[in-house]
Amino acid sequence: MTDDNTRGLAGVVAAESALSFIDGAAGKLWYRGYDIHALARHASYLESVYLLWYDALPAAIELAAFEGTLAGQRALPLPVLDVLSGLPAESAPMAALRTAVSVLGQVDPESDDISHEADLRKAGRLVAQMPTIVGTFDRIRRGLDPIDPDPELDHAANFLYVRSGIRPSETAARALDTSWLLYLEHGLNASTFTTRVVASTLADMHSAITAGVSALKGPLHGGANEKAMEMLLEIGTAGDVQAFVDRALDEKQKIMGFGHRVYRTEDPRATHLRRMAEELSQEAGDARWYDVSRKLEEEMLERKGLYCNVDFYCATVYYSLGLPIDLFTPLFAIGRTAGWAAHVMEQHMHNRLIRPRAEYTGELDRPWVPIDRR
Repeated sequence: MTDDNTRGLAGVVAAESALSFIDGAAGKLWYRGYDIHALARHASYLESVYLLWYDALPAAIELAAFEGTLAGQRALPLPVLDVLSGLPAESAPMAALRTAVSVLGQVDPESDDISHEADLRKAGRLVAQMPTIVGTFDRIRRGLDPIDPDPELDHAANFLYVRSGIRPSETAARALDTSWLLYLEHGLNASTFTTRVVASTLADMHSAITAGVSALKGPLHGGANEKAMEMLLEIGTAGDVQAFVDRALDEKQKIMGFGHRVYRTEDPRATHLRRMAEELSQEAGDARWYDVSRKLEEEMLERKGLYCNVDFYCATVYYSLGLPIDLFTPLFAIGRTAGWAAHVMEQHMHNRLIRPRAEYTGELDRPWVPIDRR
């Protein structure tokens, strides 16, 4: 019989990976053996992507070359722009992203080549183009013309520019970059496991990443940061937090952004997003949403012993950047794409078809009834 504790494969080891390690009891996360706190304080997103793909921190000249290559690949092929322009304006951004990634696979010259070298090149193009897809679709649905990527801007700053037409502040670009670094990789979560299952069939990179986007689109996985911000907007002010928590607990409502399936202490990623939320608030001269977040965090820890997770302060960061709530999950996808790609490459290099079994719970030996007697 299936143990209730392993439903949904909870705690079941399904693959070997050298990409990241999580110690939930201690609240620790490592990428390729490097503590997430060191990376979040000192590294950029693309520096961490390089680490994940090449198993080494890049030298300055290597990082500059890597960044330059990706900066030159940000523009979208015309068929992708045509598809984005043809989507209904009310399309969900995650659905638009899923569709665009699939189209990229149709026009990529190395689409069906799953050699490691081709996988690396395709992964680079995807990481470069995902922010352009999201920013461009947001402009199109608002009735605005697309803006060409600026190769002089860094990865995060370019996304904010492509979406708004305004060059962002250093604080804003760094906050977004740090959020992507923290979303980059997190073991065999639902979307990453999905990409590995698809890759294990020896399907191509774009097919696997399309599947990852599809899995992240589900509200039980990728939508928590959106729900957290909607909750903060419902609360309104720091002075209203206690009454909100009273009501939510009385009505047994879930309070978004708290607790984690793995971590039993503070999510180490939340530590840095809290700091970025505070910095953005200080720069804007408006600490309203940071204050609401901080008060709710304190209330939940005191009353329920629950720590916030990565999505909680990420919501405050993204909202403080002036980004619409329905872009929060696509931004998660942008950050996670390089992690999905690393898992695809790892799976392709050491492949075995992932084929778990299900425990059958139906009937057996049911008698056949001819159609005229049913």
